[in-house]
Amino acid sequence: MSEIVPPTERTRVVREPQRGVYDRESIYKILDEGFVCHVGFSVDGQPYVIPTLFARVGEAIYFHGSAASRMLRNLGEGIPVCITVTLADGFVLARSVFNHSMNYRSVVALGKAMIVDAPTEKLGALHAFTDKILPGRWNDARQPNEKELKATNILRLPLTEVSAKVRSGPPIDDDADYALPVWAGVIPFHVAADAPIRDEGCDPAIPLPQYLQNFKR
Repeated sequence: MSEIVPPTERTRVVREPQRGVYDRESIYKILDEGFVCHVGFSVDGQPYVIPTLFARVGEAIYFHGSAASRMLRNLGEGIPVCITVTLADGFVLARSVFNHSMNYRSVVALGKAMIVDAPTEKLGALHAFTDKILPGRWNDARQPNEKELKATNILRLPLTEVSAKVRSGPPIDDDADYALPVWAGVIPFHVAADAPIRDEGCDPAIPLPQYLQNFKR
């Protein structure tokens, strides 16, 4: 049985509480399917929300950027952060405009992100970023050198205060509206990868890697 993350006052789902999800297995599945998170933080009373790639390793989220990044410098000082990940699964078309909705899976994580200093942990996080997007790419491409590692900051947010919210299924209409002659249902959608486009400077003799053949997201 998957471990339950006890909800706090900040992570408990209040609006539509039946959609709240608190078990780690479900939360991790959402995080592992997403590849962009939004990082929210405040500096001197000014709020910021920054999109960035991320990866989950164990019970923590890692994200990275330039060592000159304002976001990473401020977050590395231990200021509170809120990270969100959302997967949009479909439009839900009800018989009334008011009851239109979306099917989605989302995660909210709160805490203080810490800068990763250990070179082995930094490399491990970069490996996770790379192979999360494209498994096998890390071993194929040139890996970061010492200069590149120094120019890159990596932050780790422990997943200790985290919850998910999920909506799935058909529209929910008012009883009187079910008799209306209006089409209702769900339009599913998902992120899909198109065929790879070779860089103009790439030697034509280099074959398409096995991990790119029939690649799907």
